[in-house]
Amino acid sequence: MVKRDYYEILGITQSADEREIKKAYKRLAMKFHPDRNSGDKDSEARFKEIKEAYEVLTNTQKRKAYDQYGHAAFEHSGSGGSGQGGFSSNADFSDIFGDVFGDIFGGGRRQQRATRGSDFQYNLELSLEEAVRGVSKEIHIPTMEDCVKCHGSGARAGTKPKTCSTCHGAGQVQIRQGFFTVQQVCSYCQGRGVIIKDPCQVCGAKGRVSKSKTLSVKIPAGVNTGDRIRLSGEGELGEKGSRAGDLYVEIQMLKHHIFEREENNLYCEVPINFIMAALGGEIEVPTLDGRVSLKVPPETQTGKLFRMRGKGVRSVHGGAAGDLLCRIVVETPVNLNEDQKMILRALNDSFVGSSEGRHGPRSKTFFDGVRQFFDDLRRY
Repeated sequence: MVKRDYYEILGITQSADEREIKKAYKRLAMKFHPDRNSGDKDSEARFKEIKEAYEVLTNTQKRKAYDQYGHAAFEHSGSGGSGQGGFSSNADFSDIFGDVFGDIFGGGRRQQRATRGSDFQYNLELSLEEAVRGVSKEIHIPTMEDCVKCHGSGARAGTKPKTCSTCHGAGQVQIRQGFFTVQQVCSYCQGRGVIIKDPCQVCGAKGRVSKSKTLSVKIPAGVNTGDRIRLSGEGELGEKGSRAGDLYVEIQMLKHHIFEREENNLYCEVPINFIMAALGGEIEVPTLDGRVSLKVPPETQTGKLFRMRGKGVRSVHGGAAGDLLCRIVVETPVNLNEDQKMILRALNDSFVGSSEGRHGPRSKTFFDGVRQFFDDLRRY
């Protein structure tokens, strides 16, 4: 019977390296191994073929000879590329998959490792002023501490936990499933590796008690929403003396009544009356360093932005401070008396007859657009 090409059998190219060969072999061997295909002669033959190809292509000398002469290089071996007669369904199969399932199921030989404590997160709300200048804050967080009565053992004072007879202290047991072994948490000791016959009356065999602790957190100047400060070892206590987790303090900025922050820039709205908007003038605006004067040029419209360089926030990472951007809002006067209304009517009358759009260029542009819109509709 004509033998198939070894590279074709494994589904790889002739340039494949050893890692690719092993990967292809493990995938195919898992699929066609007789333990998974009991009584299937075709699978048994396919597995033998796969194993033979693997043994040749992972042997440097055999692969070199095969690449040069093909199957003819092994015609006198009497047993194909493998150099072994017959077939064993369990030949070195544990070695084949040891590194694959060992990573997943612990290989059935590892002792249970002590678990590092979990990390905690605390959301800390800050005002804009606190975030900009930096501040120290005290926070109160719940935590678990070793019981002072049993010193974390969970057993009553004067007694000791006993090693679990089921898992022998490993916290895990091995279960045979087909051709490989799976590790599971020991149901008798719940993974602790020990049995407590006489539990501590204070912690109820848990070995820990709930506490609340106060921490002082120093917030550097320039922090913003989403920034996190790590307090090493202030998270959950680790198991069996392992390292505690960390506490992450995440900053949340409170809404400010004047400023809005975007990165390192600040924005604020500055209302002015329409007289100042038309004639120009000077107005005081707030900054983080105090009040400054802002000159408003004549004919200023709502939405005009004025930028004040360096009057924003200096980042916690350093560098130049951001800017303050003041957005002008022209305010319509309210609660007018009759004399004021009369003055405004006279002003409005003075606009009549003047060049169209001279005093209201944006209004002219808008209404010209409206007229054009309706003219276009009539054409359809």
